[in-house]
Amino acid sequence: PVAVLLSSVLHTLSQHSANNKPALNKSWFLRLISTRETHSLNPPFPTLQSLETYAENTYSTLLYLTLSALPLHSITADHIASHIGKAAGIVAVLRGVPLIAFPPPPNHHSNNPPGLDAEQRRQQQGAVTLPLDVMAETAVRDEDVLRYGAEAEGLRDAVFKVATRASDHLITARQMLKNVYAGSDVGHAFEHEGEEEHSYHHQSTSQLEKGGMGTSEKQTWEVEKAFGVFMPAVSTALWLQRLERVDFDVFREDLRRRDWRLPWKAWLAYRRRMF
Repeated sequence: PVAVLLSSVLHTLSQHSANNKPALNKSWFLRLISTRETHSLNPPFPTLQSLETYAENTYSTLLYLTLSALPLHSITADHIASHIGKAAGIVAVLRGVPLIAFPPPPNHHSNNPPGLDAEQRRQQQGAVTLPLDVMAETAVRDEDVLRYGAEAEGLRDAVFKVATRASDHLITARQMLKNVYAGSDVGHAFEHEGEEEHSYHHQSTSQLEKGGMGTSEKQTWEVEKAFGVFMPAVSTALWLQRLERVDFDVFREDLRRRDWRLPWKAWLAYRRRMF
């Protein structure tokens, strides 16, 4: 079903394409699939930077693909999406810490035949996915997490440090939005600018130029068009707030419940164009 839908999207986009370039970048798909495969058995992240790279190659890349499907090819939108994706990816890993450390019972109603990938499932048991450099800095040991759970010494400090990095990316994305709406530059260079997937010189801006739009007006128009793609920032920010309220106890059951405020917060963020 996913392949059928992707084919339909590609066909629709190709009908509106003004050049012969692919509507959706194939390398983004390959990067996403390759990264997911690499981490399918939950290997440890050596550093916090490697966790950011994972988030960039998965969550941020999904946002790039969604922007391309609008279609919108914008360095400003991609830059903001990069920070939001990194924050969302880091939060996804934090949310998964209890579930991967203490996996739920296997699904006996699975359509897979018994024993399929049994070795893979065995290797997935009892993994701690926090970055190793953060765990070393906060004196957290894998065996303590697997034995004591939330009471493991230094665990909350490690979670706090990782969550802070996610929060920093959201703060950066918010400031970039404020700068764009104020008619200013976003504030810093896009680290992926110039890469093959983030080449924008071929994109036509004739419609914007005919409308008399300058650089700041063009950025504002692009952000307005892309804002719906930025909405994962809302749920990410809400979860980080809840994590802070429970003193960074990532094992709290409250964190795995739905947040009743999400629909209201999402509507408000979209209306105000700020998350």
